[in-house]
Amino acid sequence: MRTLAIFITTASLALVPSPVTAQPAATGITGAPAAGGDSFVIKGATVHTVSGADIPNGSVIVRNGKIMGVGKNLPAPKDMKVIDGKGLHVYPGMIDAGTEIGLIEINSVRETSDTTELGKFNPQLVALTAVNPESEHIPVTRFNGITSAITMPSGQLISGQVSLIHLDGWTTDEMGIKPRAGLHLRMPAIATPRGGFQGDSGDIPAALAARGSFTQAKQNFDKEMAELNEFFETSRRYMQLKAAQPAGFKPDLKLEAMIPVIEGKVPVLITAVLEREIKDALAFAEKQKLKIILLDAQEAYKVTKEIKAANVPVVLGPTLSLPINEDDPYDRQYTTPADLQKAGILFSIGTLEGKANLASRNLPYQAAQAVAFGLPHDEAIKAITQNAAIIWGVSDLIGTIEEGKWADLLLTDGDPLEATTTVKQVFIKGKASDMQSKHKQLYDKYINRPN
Repeated sequence: MRTLAIFITTASLALVPSPVTAQPAATGITGAPAAGGDSFVIKGATVHTVSGADIPNGSVIVRNGKIMGVGKNLPAPKDMKVIDGKGLHVYPGMIDAGTEIGLIEINSVRETSDTTELGKFNPQLVALTAVNPESEHIPVTRFNGITSAITMPSGQLISGQVSLIHLDGWTTDEMGIKPRAGLHLRMPAIATPRGGFQGDSGDIPAALAARGSFTQAKQNFDKEMAELNEFFETSRRYMQLKAAQPAGFKPDLKLEAMIPVIEGKVPVLITAVLEREIKDALAFAEKQKLKIILLDAQEAYKVTKEIKAANVPVVLGPTLSLPINEDDPYDRQYTTPADLQKAGILFSIGTLEGKANLASRNLPYQAAQAVAFGLPHDEAIKAITQNAAIIWGVSDLIGTIEEGKWADLLLTDGDPLEATTTVKQVFIKGKASDMQSKHKQLYDKYINRPN
């Protein structure tokens, strides 16, 4: 990826329409530890552990950035600051399971985008190295209760490695949770229709017309599938060659990056939107013996049996989206989470790449829309906390409020899925995050405008 010489921190969010705006109400909690402090007790709040039952009048004890106690009427250690949580709620920090936050600032300004590299195969590229810690998107997103995110490169067949990051930190090293969380692969497709206002009518013939004849599209598909299979086979041969260590062996950065993938230690995040693409992805994973995660599987509801049988988790895209086909019901995107939950498929939600109008800050409302269309409320909360942590292999660190985990917490005055709820304070690894953002600054500026 290119390394930007200049970080542009213009408030791009104000330029892009959004279904919901982050709540600008006053924030900041009396008793919250000062910047740098990471030990405190929240007392008297309703604690939503997600992993178990809610705890009314509960307490959360945090020491050195980790949760040391969760329960009802726990005694506060004498050396700790106490945060009065009466009337408030404590939730685990939310996790955006797929986004480009930190990699792109303003869609229309190319110099602020560092998502894509030349070439079809770039497994050696790591998204974390291109993240801009000073992005204006980060505090706006954090303000709404999202404490961590999977940030993804994009591009051709293999665009690079996705990174799980905390949405706070002076440097990328401070932000990184799991720099090499997975390999992002785009499944070859004969045609991928786009919905409604995203560029065409959403029907397959229109998409094919844009790409040439069906015969040409099929040839391109076969060519890309052959290239993809050959790259994985080459990676296997390289791994065997490296193990033998013959004279004159020279490391190859691209193939080195593939070894953990081939060994099944790193999952492959496969973008597969349509039914056929999803089936192709499942078949490809079985052939290559890969551990995979499906991304943006908009027609997953058509192949729930196959996905369940393969024990493959899914990262759904935004529910606040138009249907991808003209003849789909208006609520097709709204009901897919409930369909997967009923089928027993592990899923989470990501706001996805290239969709700035559906940015990470709106993650809780993506889950809320699914609740209105059949997904149980508890399952919606899990989708953006616990499930995401399980899918990305960090459930021992984040995703729920349990002893021994990092204190990634949010203190709210209500249900975080409700647009009227205010996030009073966010804690990341026990440290109180700055509750200022570009949106909050603009709100303060204009609410205090003289008459």
